[in-house]
Amino acid sequence: MDEELDPGQEDQDLDPERRLAAPPPTGDARVDAAVAGLGRLRSGPAEDHVAILEEVHGRLRDILGELAEDSATSPGQP
Repeated sequence: MDEELDPGQEDQDLDPERRLAAPPPTGDARVDAAVAGLGRLRSGPAEDHVAILEEVHGRLRDILGELAEDSATSPGQP
């Protein structure tokens, strides 16, 4: 079942005057830098979006892996 948008609902991303808010800081500079890479989605062509998303996802996955390794080797952790 395909849902159609109401005629009054337009894709707001097509509005060149629309400004997207910056994501709030996470407290981890590595995560903030990775998430900032999503900003390239807006200025890049649609055919590059998958590559950009995969790159950001990979960076976040690497950071999570590092955090998991750090917590596994930290003394005093259960």
